[in-house]
Amino acid sequence: MSTAYTVGSWTGFGSAVTTAAAALAGLLFIALSINLRQILEVPGLPSRAAQTLICFATPLVAALLLIVPGQGRIAVGSELLATGLFIGAVHTYLDRSAPRSGEHSLWRRTVGSLAPAITSCGCLIIGGATLLAGAGGGLYWLVPGVISAIVIGLANVWVLLVEILR
Repeated sequence: MSTAYTVGSWTGFGSAVTTAAAALAGLLFIALSINLRQILEVPGLPSRAAQTLICFATPLVAALLLIVPGQGRIAVGSELLATGLFIGAVHTYLDRSAPRSGEHSLWRRTVGSLAPAITSCGCLIIGGATLLAGAGGGLYWLVPGVISAIVIGLANVWVLLVEILR
């Protein structure tokens, strides 16, 4: 069976991602502690901070599932599928419950705010489903999901740490 469907081949990837995601979550907490007053004053930024935490938690949880010893393809596929659905739902809820300013178009708000859930959680869902099916890419879907979650999370941390002070 291909490496895409052999969970044991992905433990190195899982270890690297857990380390990176945990460090980035720490960076988020530094940004929050430095600029908490400013973040709480701007409508929508507390929700964005929570979504940023989810951006870093998504690859962390997915990678932790990969490094659990002795899990097979079906178990990890089911876990990734369920995790992607759950985190995507929480992310979407946070986005929809955040206050909105009327200055952006509906298209920009929708695409910009749902992009993290669609990319990172969508890749988790597809990765889990294709791992279960044994065809369609399997664990290789985690790579774009992890990269997108980290890039989007870093962009949000930049806003929470630097841009908010402008």
